[in-house]
Amino acid sequence: MASTRFVALAIVAVVLPTVTMATQYIVGDEQGWTIDYDYEVWAKGKTFYIGDQIGFKVFKYIPGYHNVFKVNETAFEECIKPPADEALTSGNDTITFAVAGNKWYICGVSDHCADYGQKLAITVNDFMPPAPAPSPISWQ
Repeated sequence: MASTRFVALAIVAVVLPTVTMATQYIVGDEQGWTIDYDYEVWAKGKTFYIGDQIGFKVFKYIPGYHNVFKVNETAFEECIKPPADEALTSGNDTITFAVAGNKWYICGVSDHCADYGQKLAITVNDFMPPAPAPSPISWQ
């Protein structure tokens, strides 16, 4: 019985650190996806990984008042709106990161991006570092 328990604990000790849990972020936290909010400050200190999700439900906003476009760096800097059919418009949009790299998002409604700063830039990392190994168990 003790050897079975030891084997089970050994398996958990080996497997547990390699299990990664995706994180879900609500863009803007309580404020959501809106104008006059500093998304650079919101993103600061957060580390994003493949498998994590950001959302506008997650990206939460009122449909019709805002939308979300995934854009390139130039479109982000210059607030260039892509074609309307590329917009996320549900107010409950979630984006799961599948590829590492820089990601840029803007609101394409009116002048929300250019005049009110409704845009978000983040970097997604390749992988989440392994969790720390569990503390040793003393057998008494």
